[in-house]
Amino acid sequence: MSVTIDLHNASGERRLPLRRLFRLWTEAALKGAGKAGQHSNLSIRIVDADESASLNHQYRHKNHATNVLSFPVPEQLQAAGQLGDLALCAAVVKQEAAEQHKTVVNHWAHLVVHGVLHLLGYDHEHNKDAKKMETLEVKILASLGIPDPYQP
Repeated sequence: MSVTIDLHNASGERRLPLRRLFRLWTEAALKGAGKAGQHSNLSIRIVDADESASLNHQYRHKNHATNVLSFPVPEQLQAAGQLGDLALCAAVVKQEAAEQHKTVVNHWAHLVVHGVLHLLGYDHEHNKDAKKMETLEVKILASLGIPDPYQP
């Protein structure tokens, strides 16, 4: 499997996971979703709270920063290897990890997997879809040695 990630840190945060981890997490998500073996391109932008809040307001009409936003591309571009874009808020990731008593790196992994699954069309708007997506996330994270993020 070959994944090309355009990773851009616009957050000012210095303590981010290594680029190879973002690739590992993305590859695990693709494999878990049955998309292994395809070349994929993905853009990941690490943002600060202000940019996250602005994007969240613009695209979801919510007035606060959020952990991850996913911007999928049309299916024909996905067939050509484009996945889309993720915007991850470093400050929110760090805050949530502390609040949920998780390691920051494991929370980064979860949110990258979660975001990639959104790019592939998974959603959690309805209970049935949420259960399917969460079950897949837990399975993917377990393959990486990361505990179930939904367990307290």
